[in-house]
Amino acid sequence: MQQKIIILDFGSQTTQLIGRRIRELDTFCEILPYNKFPFGDPSVIGVILSGSPYSVYDKEAFKVDLSAIRGKYPILGICYGAQYMSHIYGGKVEPAGLREYGRANLNFIDKSNLLFQGFEDNSQVWMSHGDTITAIPDGFKVIASTQKVKYAAYQAQSNEPLWGVQFHPEVFHSIQGTLLLKNFVVNICGSKQDWSPANFIDQTISQIRNEVKEDHVILGLSGGVDSSVCAVLLNKAIGKNLTCIFVDHGMLRKNEFSDVLNDYKCLGINVIGVDASEKFFQDLTGISDPEQKRKIIGRDFVEVFNAEAKKITNAKWLAQGTIYPDRIESLNITGKVIKSHHNVGGLPKEMNLNLCEPLKWLFKDEVRRVGRQLGMPEHLITRHPFPGPGLAVRILGDITRDKVRILQDADDIYIKSLREYKVKLTGEEARNVLAAGVPSTMNNGEVEVSLYDQIWQAGAILLSTVRSVGVMGDERTYEHPVALRAVTSRDAMTADWAHLPYDFMAKVSNDIINKVKGVNRVCYDISSKPPATIEWE
Repeated sequence: MQQKIIILDFGSQTTQLIGRRIRELDTFCEILPYNKFPFGDPSVIGVILSGSPYSVYDKEAFKVDLSAIRGKYPILGICYGAQYMSHIYGGKVEPAGLREYGRANLNFIDKSNLLFQGFEDNSQVWMSHGDTITAIPDGFKVIASTQKVKYAAYQAQSNEPLWGVQFHPEVFHSIQGTLLLKNFVVNICGSKQDWSPANFIDQTISQIRNEVKEDHVILGLSGGVDSSVCAVLLNKAIGKNLTCIFVDHGMLRKNEFSDVLNDYKCLGINVIGVDASEKFFQDLTGISDPEQKRKIIGRDFVEVFNAEAKKITNAKWLAQGTIYPDRIESLNITGKVIKSHHNVGGLPKEMNLNLCEPLKWLFKDEVRRVGRQLGMPEHLITRHPFPGPGLAVRILGDITRDKVRILQDADDIYIKSLREYKVKLTGEEARNVLAAGVPSTMNNGEVEVSLYDQIWQAGAILLSTVRSVGVMGDERTYEHPVALRAVTSRDAMTADWAHLPYDFMAKVSNDIINKVKGVNRVCYDISSKPPATIEWE
C-alpha cells in the first residue's frame, strides 16, 4: 500500500510547493481542501496544515475541527496552520504590528526535538505573516525562536506528535527547510520513501493495463512535455493499441509540426499528423480579440480532433496529459471551480469515451523525472510551456499567414540562441541546477548550462498593430516591432522577468532585425507576473 501525507489546504500560495517538497523526499502526498480529510484511508501516515491568506480571527477564515485527527496522526501546522492550532487550543494570536516578511534566523533551537534534529545554529528561515503567536496553549512548549518571534515553533504537551512553525520550511530561503520536512515526514511519520519515478512507472503501467485491457486509446498530442511523457508511458503500457493525433493549426513554431512527428516516430509511437491550418486561418480572418481567437481555435481543434477520432472505430478511451496542478487549480478549497484548464472537466459527450489520465498525480518537475526514467530525449523533456492556441496569442491583432511567418522566424532565432548561449554557475546556483536535473556539464567545480534551461518560458511576440520607423541600407523602413519575453518561475503561478546578458540580447536583436523581413525593432519585456501575465494575450 502506497503511504501518503495529507496536506490540508487553507488557501496558501505555497501549498503546492509544500507538496513538491514532500514528493522530493520520495514520499507520496495529496493536497485536499481543509475540510475534506479522507477518514478511513489506511495509507495516511501524517497531516500538514498549510498557510492561508486569512487571519484566524477573520469571519471568512477557514476553520476545521481537528479532534478526529489529533492523536491519530502526526500533525505539522505551517504559518496559519500553526496559528490556528495555537488559537483553538487556548493560545493567543495577535496582529504583528508590522508584517513579518523575509529572512530571519533562529537564535534559539531545541536540537533535541525530533523536528529540529540536525539543525545548525542560527539557521535561516523565511517568515511571511501579518499575525503572530504571542502565547502558546498551556502545556505546549516553545522549540524555536527568532529575535522578533518568540514562538517561531512549538510542540504540544507530553511530546505529543503535534507541531507548529510560523515560518515556511517549503520555500527556498528557509535553508534547512527540507531537513525539517524530512524530519517530520521520514523520522516522525515513518515514510518508507518509496515514491520514485521508477515505481510510478511500474505501478501506472500495471494500472493502465488492468483498466484498458485490450481496448484502443486515443491521445491528443501537443508536442509539450506533459502530452509527450503521457504518450511514451501509454506506448510502453499498451503499444499498438495507442493512436496519437497531432493537429497543426498553422500557428506552431517554425518546423514544429514535422519535428514533433519525427520525434514521436523515432520513439516508436503511432502518430497521425493532421494539417488543418487552412481551416484555422480561414476561421480567424479579421479576428483581433484574443478571447475570440482562443474560442475559435478551441472550437476548430475539437471539430478536427473529433473527425479524426471517429475514424478509429474501435477506440474506447481518450487519454489526456492532465497533471496534478491542473486539478488543484481547477478546484478551490471550497470545491468550486475557479479556473478551467484545457485538460480538466471531462469529455465531449458525443465522443462517448472513457477518460485516461496517467499523469494526474504528478507535478511538472515529476513529469520530467518520469520522462528521463523512460529514456526520452532531453529536448522533449526540457521543452518550455507553449500556449495551446500557439502563436495566435503572441500576435497582437488579426492573424495572417505572413504575420505567422514573421513571428516564426523571429522566435526561431530567439529560441535557438537561448539554447546555444552557455552560462557558468557556482555555489548555490550550481547546486540548484544539479538538484533540478537541468542538463549541464561540470568543470572545475563550475556548472555550465544553457540560458534556455535556466528559463521557465520564453517566446517572441509580434506587435502587428504597431509600426515603427527605421533605417536599413540608407532607406527608411516602416515595419513591425518584436517583443521578446523570458521569465523564471517554479510553477507559473508567479514569474519574474529573466535578467538575460546584454551581449546575448544585443546579438539576438541584430540577428532578428537583419534576418527577418518585416521587423525593424526589437524590445524586451521586463514585466513580472503579477501584475502582467506570461503571455501577452
